[in-house]
Amino acid sequence: MVHTQRADGGTRAIPVDDFFLLPGDTPHREHPIEHGELITAIDVPPTPVARRSLYLKVRDRESYEFALASVAVAVDVHEGAIREVRLALGGVATKPWRARRAEGFLTGRAAEHDVFAQAAAEELTDARTRPLNDFKAELARRTMVRALEAAVARGDAP
Repeated sequence: MVHTQRADGGTRAIPVDDFFLLPGDTPHREHPIEHGELITAIDVPPTPVARRSLYLKVRDRESYEFALASVAVAVDVHEGAIREVRLALGGVATKPWRARRAEGFLTGRAAEHDVFAQAAAEELTDARTRPLNDFKAELARRTMVRALEAAVARGDAP
């Protein structure tokens, strides 16, 4: 939840899923914050799945700040199977992309490369690219697989 303070003294809470806006009819607006409104807090509820998590950022050059693709992953693996997983992509769409299709695909399956690759392909099945960013779909697939493998390899480390 994103909490804000308005110029008139009022407050509001915006669900994270509603915070980043799609371009639509207002491509100049990336979020619903109004002039004079200030973000005062962002709630990130604790969740046990985050014990095994990581963020992987792929850049054109190390000196560049912006990601060509990034993946945040949190995964709970028990006896070789994925009990719970959270995935989010960055740098590949007009707003951060929660990979819910891949999460659903992965839950209950073996924590292994081929399953990760299938989940990434499933997530990006409907991705629409343009000639100048065509490479990003494949880069996002590979980054998802690499992030999942790295998170699982971390074991129970915090």
